[in-house]
Amino acid sequence: MALQFYVLTPPSSSKNVSLSRYIAPRVQNNSHLSSRFRCFSIPVTFEQTVPRRSEHFQYEPTIWDYDFVESLESSFAGEAYTDKTEKLKGDVRIMLEKAVGSLAQFELIDVLERLGIGHLFGEEINKSLNRIYSYKDKFIKDNLYATALTFRIFRQHGFQISQDVFKVYMDETAKFKESVCQDVKGLLSLYEASHLVAGGEKILDEALSFTRKHLKDHLEKGIIEPNLAAQVSRSLEIPIHWRMLRSEARWYMDVYEKEKSMNPSLLQLAKVDFNMVQATLQTDLRNMSRWWRNLGVATKLTFARDRLVESFLWSVGIAYEPQYTRCREWLTKVMNFVLIIDDIYDVYGSLEELELFTDAVERWDHKAMDKLPYYMKICFLALYNTTNDMAYDILKEQGWDILPYLTKSWTNFIKAMLVEAKWFKTGYTPSLQEYLNNGWLSSSGSVFLVHAFFATKQKITSEALEGLDKNHNLLYCSSMMFRLSNDLATSSAELERGDVASSIFCYMREANASEGDARKHIKGIIMDTWKKMNRSIFESPFDPAFVNIAVNLARTSLFIYQYGDGLGVEDSQSKEHILSLIVNPVEVELNNAQFNLSVA
Repeated sequence: MALQFYVLTPPSSSKNVSLSRYIAPRVQNNSHLSSRFRCFSIPVTFEQTVPRRSEHFQYEPTIWDYDFVESLESSFAGEAYTDKTEKLKGDVRIMLEKAVGSLAQFELIDVLERLGIGHLFGEEINKSLNRIYSYKDKFIKDNLYATALTFRIFRQHGFQISQDVFKVYMDETAKFKESVCQDVKGLLSLYEASHLVAGGEKILDEALSFTRKHLKDHLEKGIIEPNLAAQVSRSLEIPIHWRMLRSEARWYMDVYEKEKSMNPSLLQLAKVDFNMVQATLQTDLRNMSRWWRNLGVATKLTFARDRLVESFLWSVGIAYEPQYTRCREWLTKVMNFVLIIDDIYDVYGSLEELELFTDAVERWDHKAMDKLPYYMKICFLALYNTTNDMAYDILKEQGWDILPYLTKSWTNFIKAMLVEAKWFKTGYTPSLQEYLNNGWLSSSGSVFLVHAFFATKQKITSEALEGLDKNHNLLYCSSMMFRLSNDLATSSAELERGDVASSIFCYMREANASEGDARKHIKGIIMDTWKKMNRSIFESPFDPAFVNIAVNLARTSLFIYQYGDGLGVEDSQSKEHILSLIVNPVEVELNNAQFNLSVA
């Protein structure tokens, strides 16, 4: 913008006359003076005042002191406990071999995985399951608990098992026999198995409603022994298949310790390994904290959420195994940028600014940032450099140029965010289906999974790359779960702030429904989405390791948002998760006598 000024030319005979007195704006009524004015322009830059939603809504600063985070250190780091655990691991391998084809083997696999030490025996577990799967009679047909446990373990590992194995427990009317109602352990096992339903499986749908009803009845009557009652109560809240693995391991240690069949040395191995893995996680978190502080984005964009520690917890939920350090680092970086960009689009940027930012990301050209306001330049250049560094590392190490896949995932996410910003700024409420068609992308789930695929050195095939490029059902379902669990946790606060882009609000408006009815409907969609995801477990072009990562994203979404907005508000529950899983080790008595695992 420029202001125009006019200079009144002084008489030619004048000497030492200050021109300042002749500078004046044009006076409309003094046209006779116009011949003595010379026009010139002075460029003037004004700081435009853009209305920001952040003026009325602010996120709280992080509760985590980064000096504290960077001081985390574990006595279980290094090789101090390696010799002790190697002996135990050898004994477990013998146990797996001795129990081939029996209920004891499936129980052992289940315990290992729920205690969080399945990653130590992945190869042995897969060999055992492959061997048993080839048997003609792989089920104990007169034991509901055993049948359901076997079914669940097989399906979780990608084996196609028919629901017909449960027909023996049903009557002529295709209903489950009332005679099984008193078998609480069997009911719980069937309830857990029914959550591996893959869509269109009426027997498993019936099993779910049947077991839920009778388990609730047994709980209300108080006739279940305490340790089993605790497991039933937790399962009715969230089934095993939906649980975040690291949280389940921490919880199950306390439950397993009270089991009559508990093996003390097996529990000891689980506790020591938990602490050893935690030591690795603490090292990763310290590195991420230093990266985040050095990046300096949080100090420049103070309107955005500073959630480094919670972002790292997300990465742990998706890939906790020690060998996935790079994956956790990448995903922590991704989540930090997702939160910043989400806040730019939701609470800070003007529509004009958001369109410029979207264009810059889509072009992926640092020259495009010339048009961006300062705060967006900070975000864009940090994202640009971080993503390019990731792509360079893979190009250097593996010879693959993954940059097009990374940038496409960011572009799809940010374009979906722009759609939601336009809805808000124009006051438009989409239909539920219109919202979901865009919302699974705006969840950012596909950004996480594309980065995780390359960060974990998955087998790169043309089919796998096509699955990434076209958002295979595995990515879609996991991302949709992310979206819906987020909405369930944040919709009430969004309604108070006047946000319109929420599946809850869209359904309320479309169906003229109450918030309670809308929540029930969305939970039904989550169940349907799980069915589609369960089918994709054994119908995808990806290796089992990446399938697990995708399923873990869905599990982590439910975990983070189970008791509210675990990213927006660092409440006591969110803090407790971080303390129990990342900060505080499990108490363990290192008695050498306990390191004698019976294999009888």
